[in-house]
Amino acid sequence: QVHLVESGGGLVQAGGSLRLSCAASGRTFSDYVMGWFRRAPGKEREFVTAISRSGGDTEYTDSVKGRFSIFRDNAKNTVYLQMNSLKPEDTAVYYCAAYRGTILSRTSLRYGSWGQGTQVTVSS
Repeated sequence: QVHLVESGGGLVQAGGSLRLSCAASGRTFSDYVMGWFRRAPGKEREFVTAISRSGGDTEYTDSVKGRFSIFRDNAKNTVYLQMNSLKPEDTAVYYCAAYRGTILSRTSLRYGSWGQGTQVTVSS
């Protein structure tokens, strides 16, 4: 398992931006597909985005396409989520996740390592 710690959440007005970071330790970071998931109040956890081990491939849920961007720095063992044009419906706890695979996945059950989550609140 890889240990994950998220940071960068906070309160922002609609239309604003935030960058989340997820620092990994304990294993070879570049062996892991990385993903971001979120859980909004009263809703189930949902997939947001994922990035391949090299960073060359990414996948996004439709609601964030064009607004969010995932990227990673394998030298720093960190994955980032740049969130622009934020909307109140983006309010959620955001979780970083990792799994030791080769394909991108939207399925949370594939991911064996999870961070503790960071709160993002977007006010209208």
